[in-house]
Amino acid sequence: MRRAPFYGWVVVGAAFFVLFMAYGAQFSFGVFFTALLEEFGWSRAALSGAFALYAFGYSVFSAVAGNLTDRWGPRAVIATGGVFLGAGWLAMSTTNELWHPYVFYGVVAALGMSTANVPCGSTVARWFVRRRGLATGVATAGGSFGAFAFPPIAQLLVGRIGWRLAYVVFGCAILLTLNLLAPLMKRDPERRGLTPDGDPPEQVRTTQPERGRDFTMVQAMRTRAFWVLFALFSATWFSIFTPLVHLVPLARGLGVDPLLATTLVSAIGLAGIVGRLVMGGVSDRIGRRPAVGLGLVLQTLGFLGFAAAGALPGLYAASITFGFSYGALSALFPAIVADFFGRARAGSLVGLLFALAGSMAAWGPLSAGFIYDRTGSYGPAWVSSAALNVVALGLLAWARPPRRLELSLKEA
Repeated sequence: MRRAPFYGWVVVGAAFFVLFMAYGAQFSFGVFFTALLEEFGWSRAALSGAFALYAFGYSVFSAVAGNLTDRWGPRAVIATGGVFLGAGWLAMSTTNELWHPYVFYGVVAALGMSTANVPCGSTVARWFVRRRGLATGVATAGGSFGAFAFPPIAQLLVGRIGWRLAYVVFGCAILLTLNLLAPLMKRDPERRGLTPDGDPPEQVRTTQPERGRDFTMVQAMRTRAFWVLFALFSATWFSIFTPLVHLVPLARGLGVDPLLATTLVSAIGLAGIVGRLVMGGVSDRIGRRPAVGLGLVLQTLGFLGFAAAGALPGLYAASITFGFSYGALSALFPAIVADFFGRARAGSLVGLLFALAGSMAAWGPLSAGFIYDRTGSYGPAWVSSAALNVVALGLLAWARPPRRLELSLKEA
């Protein structure tokens, strides 16, 4: 009798399209950023602050979203988030004062965005063990596909119907799509009478040893591994959104055509697709830590490339390098957390670490805008970003899964 396809891949597909919409919209921020600067004449640092608040907010709110995913399941969390994210984008169409983006985007949209990445990544990680890297890579590739597709669409919409109506189109699409996809996101295989990867029960017992390593949040926070992962991802994520906010204005300042400038963000998204798919599967073979190390090396080179680029070809090369590494590290994050601490509370732990480390991403775009406003150059910001990735590489050498012995001693 032929076995039915493993439902875990339906979960992967639904997560792919949730992240496609959420991150596609997020990566279009640079297009709207430029339009708002031109209309209202605000400084780059002032408007970057709205995105900084957004990045900080959705990272912090992710801890709540992860915990609620463990309690309620991903369906309710993602559907509710779709309402907030869509409403935030719709509200942005009414912007007239500088405080409006801080409230509509920095708070309302941030609440919605927090229910995309962590619930999707942690849920996919629950459905897989042997093929976890590949599965999270495919799911999170949706974000990179969105980053590739949405910025040129946003630029065309802004050019033809104006930025206000473009916000309305994006907001309606987000609200409807996320609520249609949410019912497909089932919490874990056990509740459907299945096992991770769709393996027979006897194979699970012999090939998936992590079943005995399920840490609670308190137990995980008592281990060195938790805080090493926090420091590592804090360092690399500090500047992760800087190209998203400032790459289009940088290219425009170098005389690049507006539509061509947005294709740099698309290049990041396209390379991110490859990075997620390739490095997710590769990490299942060579191990998560070596794969993360390769991603950090490439991200360092990408930031140095932005600093050195003086024309469109150099910007494309840096964008592709950065995009590949960004995609790889994003795909590997929920996988390595589940590897270290188990599947049972993956939502809470991925959410907590994302809240602590991901909130650092708020400061990168803000500091880059501050540097540009005072020096007229993004160079120091790119070089500093590269240096932080070198720090992350050093921290990676300390990153090891916690042992049950370590946990037992701490509980004694």
